[in-house]
Amino acid sequence: MRYRTLGRTGMEVSAYCLGTMMFGAVGNPDHDDCVRIVHAALDRGINFLDTADMYSAGESETIVGKALRGRRDDVVLATKVHFPMGEGRNRSGNSRRWIVRAVEESLRRLDTDWIDLYQVHRPDHTTDVEETLSVLGDLVRQGKVRAFGCSTFPAEEIVEAHHVAERRGLMRFRTEQPPYSLLARGAEAHVLPVVERLGMGALTWSPLASGFLTGAYRKGRPVDLGTGRAALTPARFDPALPGNAAKLDAVEELVAVADGLGRTLPELAVAFPPAHPAVTSVIVGPRTREQLDATLKGADLVLDDDVLDRIDAIVPPGTDLYRADGVWSPPSLTDPGLRRRSRAARAAA
Repeated sequence: MRYRTLGRTGMEVSAYCLGTMMFGAVGNPDHDDCVRIVHAALDRGINFLDTADMYSAGESETIVGKALRGRRDDVVLATKVHFPMGEGRNRSGNSRRWIVRAVEESLRRLDTDWIDLYQVHRPDHTTDVEETLSVLGDLVRQGKVRAFGCSTFPAEEIVEAHHVAERRGLMRFRTEQPPYSLLARGAEAHVLPVVERLGMGALTWSPLASGFLTGAYRKGRPVDLGTGRAALTPARFDPALPGNAAKLDAVEELVAVADGLGRTLPELAVAFPPAHPAVTSVIVGPRTREQLDATLKGADLVLDDDVLDRIDAIVPPGTDLYRADGVWSPPSLTDPGLRRRSRAARAAA
């Protein structure tokens, strides 16, 4: 296992990070099995774990807490805040009110006194980033958090947050967590260059393109939309829908590249993100021990320029063959009121 420094935090982390989104009701509900997966990852040299409060409504954090008993000091532990947790108002977002409460709940579930990396899971247009940075800085000073970062932020919001921190004398985001894979290379255009320029660490997620690069989805083969990752987001896998044909075509060409290396498609997929100089660690999110072992077979693969040139010819740099940021959309797209001036507003203008 290779290790790298996480931005300028001074924390040394493995080049692969164990993601735990599939631990709990959404993926693997067997707590003991999930604990064994964590221990197997640690035994393979992984010292970096990533979770979030909203994964299976807190269950993932609880499982991670169980798994790290007796091994906490050896692990760099990351979690996130933003998405709704439970019913009622003010139980989500990036406000001081919610973050102060959410971090205590995460610490309790994780059964730890501190979080090494506390990440803001998505932007929040209802909260000034100054307020968010202010409360996160307070958590660092209180010893509850060692460093903090952001996740799936557009490049312009990362830059804005850094400018606000500089102007107001606040602590700043130390990491960003963007989606990045062979089929989703949009981060190369703006986010990764900004991260590198600002000295931030980058934890990239979904190297297997939400399962599309596992080798289970091939051109001309039937797709069961009721099982696995296809059941969670069927629109990404249905070959009859626009855009998926291009992904299937790219997969066939990428399989040929992997075959030429004597490797599998998943091994090529997990070897690709670390080839970018801005990437610190790649999050892999297995549901089973077998998936963990299969994924980490690519951990020793280093892609040379010839292979990267072939990949560039299949999926051009900066190109997304699917929308990579998951189920979340920026409010500027989902809320019509943010992009339409009402008649009354127009009349008053």
